[in-house]
Amino acid sequence: MIQRIFPLTLLLLFCLQISYAQSFKINSDRLHASLMQLSTYGKNEKGGTDRVAYSEYDLQAREYVISLMKDAGLSVSVDFAGNIIGRKKGTDDTLKPIAFGSHIDEVPNGGDYDGPVGSMSSIEVIKTLAENNVTTKHPLEVIIFTNEEGGVVGSRALVGQLSKEALQVVSNAGITQYEGIKKLGGNPDRINEIKRNPGDLAAFLELHIEQGANLYNEKKDIGVVEGIVAIDWWDITFTGFANHAGTTPMNLRKDPMLAAAKFILAVNQTVKSYEGRQVATVGKIQAFPGAGNVIPGEVKLNLEMRDLSSEKIWTIYKDLEKQAQSIAEEFDVEFNSKHIEVASKPALADPEVRRVIQAQAEKLGLSTLSLPSGAGHDAQEMARIAPMGMIFIPSKDGISHAPSEFSSKEDIANGANVLLYTILELDKKLQ
Repeated sequence: MIQRIFPLTLLLLFCLQISYAQSFKINSDRLHASLMQLSTYGKNEKGGTDRVAYSEYDLQAREYVISLMKDAGLSVSVDFAGNIIGRKKGTDDTLKPIAFGSHIDEVPNGGDYDGPVGSMSSIEVIKTLAENNVTTKHPLEVIIFTNEEGGVVGSRALVGQLSKEALQVVSNAGITQYEGIKKLGGNPDRINEIKRNPGDLAAFLELHIEQGANLYNEKKDIGVVEGIVAIDWWDITFTGFANHAGTTPMNLRKDPMLAAAKFILAVNQTVKSYEGRQVATVGKIQAFPGAGNVIPGEVKLNLEMRDLSSEKIWTIYKDLEKQAQSIAEEFDVEFNSKHIEVASKPALADPEVRRVIQAQAEKLGLSTLSLPSGAGHDAQEMARIAPMGMIFIPSKDGISHAPSEFSSKEDIANGANVLLYTILELDKKLQ
C-alpha cells in the first residue's frame, strides 16, 4: 500500500509544482508605480516628457533604473556604448543568456509608455522570479538600450553596426553621439569591444506598446509580432514648364503639379489594392519655383513604403512606376525617380519564439493578434544575432510619441506576464 501511495504522492507534488509555477504573476501595482516614477524624469508643462537621450533627465532616469535593477538582484554594468546591462546567473551558467529589455529615452515632448513599458516590465520579471524562488537554467540579461529614439544607437553598437560616422551625428540633446555616450559613462573609442556575434544569445525579447491602433481597435490583448518592416524611400520628380499663371491657357500648360497630384492618389489606391498590411506615404512635396502666380516647372515628392517583404515593396513600386510614366505622358511632363538607400531591412521574428509567445498568451487567457511592427525597434538590430520575438500591448487610439500616449495598467500587466512566461518556456526549450 505504501509503495503505491509514494509514487502517487510524488506525482501530486509534481503537479502542484507545475500549477504553482504557472500561477504566480507580476506585481501590477509595483510595475505601474515604477513606470509612473520613471515618467517624472523630464516631465514638461505640456504633460509630455523631454527625456531625450544624453540629457540631464536621461541621466537621472538611468540612475533610477540602475537602482531598481540592483534592488532586483541583478549584477549591473554599463557597457562602452552606454547600454545598461543587468545579469542574473542561471543554474547552468554555461548556457547562452536569454536577453530582454527596451529603452527609456523618449522623443522631445514624448509619452510615458513607449519603450519604458518594456524596460520596467523586464525589471519586474526579475523581481517576480526572485520573490517566487525561481532560478532559470539560462542566465538572464536585462538590457536598457542607449538612445533608441535617436537611431537605435545602443543596439546597433551591440551587434557591431554603429559606424564612426554615426558617432558624429548630433543627437536631440544637441551633442554628438560620441559625446553623449561618454556622458553616460561609456567609451566610444572602445565600442567595437562590446560586439555580440550570432549565437552569443539564446534569444532576445522586447515588450513594447504597439504604436498603432490595430490591437486597440480590434480589442485584442496581445500582439504577436511577425517582424519589423523594411523601409524604402524614393525621391520622385515631375518636370514640366514654368510659366505665367495668368497668361498661359489651360490647354497649353505642362503642369507637373497635376501629375504629382494624380500620382499621390494612385499611391493610395494601388497600395490598398494589394493584400496585406503594407503601407505607403507621400509625406513631403515641393513645387519650384514655388510662387502662387507661377505654374510650377518642377514638383518633387518623397515616397515611403513599408512591409515585412522587400520583394513585395519593390513589386508595388514597379506597378506605381508604370502608372507614373503613364501619368507623365497624360500631362505632357517628365517623370524621374531615385531610390534612397536607408538602413532599414526587414527583421523577421523567430517562428518558434512567436509560437511560444502565442501559447503563453493563450494559457493566460489573453486574446492575440499577429501583426507586423511598422516602427523600428532595438529588436530589429538584435535579430541579427539571436532568435528575436516582440510582444505588443494596446496603445489607446494608436497614439504614440505624444503626451496623450496611454496604455492601461491592466494591458501593461498582461504584457509583462506574457514576457515572464515566455522567458520561462524558452528556458525549458532552448539549449
